[in-house]
Amino acid sequence: MSRRIDYLNDPDAPPANSIVPSVNVVVVNDRGEILMIRRTDNGNYAVPGGAMDFGESIAQAAIRETKEETGINCEITSLVGIYTNPGHVIEYTSNGEVRQEFSVVFKAKPTGGSPTPSSESSEVLWVAPNQISKLKIHRSMLERIERCLSGEIEPYIG
Repeated sequence: MSRRIDYLNDPDAPPANSIVPSVNVVVVNDRGEILMIRRTDNGNYAVPGGAMDFGESIAQAAIRETKEETGINCEITSLVGIYTNPGHVIEYTSNGEVRQEFSVVFKAKPTGGSPTPSSESSEVLWVAPNQISKLKIHRSMLERIERCLSGEIEPYIG
């Protein structure tokens, strides 16, 4: 099974050999809960997301990835930020790819569907914000969620 390993400002991280435009989507329901998945490639909890495909916009990628990984339809409501930290690399053990972070993070609201796991998510759940830090979650993902919930109006660019 392919594994995903996140490195954040780790001097022992392998050097990046690719950059792929990708998305993360912080879907917030009417109760203020965040849509989360448990990733099948590393067991960490995360918000839905993934790579942009040819022929789609970044917003379309966000909506598609959310639906594919969670079963939830969503509507993008705002831009949280653009994350391009060269100190955050993601190693995929199946093919030797080491991806430099390039993630556009959106906030969204659910518009339908029901939580349904996929090949990329072993669990899909709504989590109260005060419970997120209790989950096994990479700190880069936690930063995105905290930024979204902070009420900042200006998107993060970094």
